[in-house]
Formats: sequence, C-alpha cells, structure tokens
Amino acid sequence: MNGEKVVLDSMSMQRALTRITYEIIEKNKGVQNLVLIGIKTRGVYLAERISNRLKKLEDTDVPVISLDITKYRDDQAAAASNQSVAENVVPIDDKNVVLVDDVLFTGRTVRAALGAINEIGRPKRINLAVLVDRGHRELPIRADFVGKNIPSSKDETIKVLVSEIDDRDGVEIKQK
Repeated sequence: MNGEKVVLDSMSMQRALTRITYEIIEKNKGVQNLVLIGIKTRGVYLAERISNRLKKLEDTDVPVISLDITKYRDDQAAAASNQSVAENVVPIDDKNVVLVDDVLFTGRTVRAALGAINEIGRPKRINLAVLVDRGHRELPIRADFVGKNIPSSKDETIKVLVSEIDDRDGVEIKQK
C-alpha cells in the first residue's frame, strides 16, 4: 500500500455522500430550482451520486453539469479559449447551484470553477459541497457541505477513489 492510509472506506464514503444529500435538501428546502455542477473529474462522479440519491429521496431529477475549469486555473498554462467549459449544460440563471468537488485544499480550484460558472449563466446562489476538506486555504473559500474534515500536512496527498475510474471507492492519505 506504499504508506497509504485509508481514511474513508467505501461504506464511510457512501454515508458521507448521503449526509451531504440530506443537508442539500434541508438547506434548499427541497430540490426545486436545484442544479448540481461537478468539477471534472471526480467531482462529476460525486455529483451524479448525489443526484441519484436526490432522485430516490425527492422523486425529482436534479441535473448534473460537468465543469472543466482548465482554462480558469491560475497555476497552469492557459488552454485554448474556444474550449467549452461545461457538458450537459442546462439553464442555471436564477437557480440554486451546488458546486461539487472531491477535495477542498487551497481554494484555487473553486475560484477557477466560479469563473467558469460565469461563462454558462448567473445562478441565484452557489453552495459548495466537498467530500474532503483538508485545510490549508490560500483563498477565503469554505465548503457549505463537507463529507469529512481531514487535517493534513502539506507533505501529504489525499486521493479520492471512485469506482467509475479506480474500480473501488475510498479516500486515502499518504506522504508525498
């Protein structure tokens, strides 16, 4: 396992996503006017899982938009500006949006996502849901819905595993 420590197993991850789902319903007083936006790659899979839970609980389809923030990142070379930032786009003007990502770290990914969202519409409100908040913020950003707070050092990496890509679910932490 190369010094990797499992901090969330498959069942714990499912429970965390279920808890986030209930919190989203409660905060939004239901799911009317709700759109989920998943940040590629793992955030999209987590958003789809939340959408599936919302369907079971509220009997309503909540759309999931897949967001590519590459051209909005401030730590990578600029990508082609004609590249589309989103897939499965539905109107988000005056909607309650929940932005979904796997790990909240410095806040720079979320800042980039907010820029990308402006390209597809103007939501009424944006909330942030993350499976893991590991601290070390560089920007004044905090999550509204958190699956698990995992204090970590900057010498560690946190890896979220999703069965759609990794053939298993879980969260691992390891030394760099």
